[in-house]
Amino acid sequence: MAIISMFYGIIISIYYLDNKKHNTPHIHVKYQDNEAVISIPGGELLEGELPNNKMKLVIAWIEIHQEELIADWDLASKGEAVFKIEPLK
Repeated sequence: MAIISMFYGIIISIYYLDNKKHNTPHIHVKYQDNEAVISIPGGELLEGELPNNKMKLVIAWIEIHQEELIADWDLASKGEAVFKIEPLK
């Protein structure tokens, strides 16, 4: 697992070689006691839950950084090092 960004108490990670369960490119999101798996692109909730206001922030962040996220997903799915992505400000 690699943490690629953190903002407003939200931690966003990509797991290495994590293309078995969800074939779709996705990120793992943690906020307090909540965890979710969210697709890139589209921001579809694949698993888990987040408070609605935090989910909106994550979806906005995904839209802004979609190309970087897909590049990180491609690297991580091959077991290669990923890059940090700018947080929401």
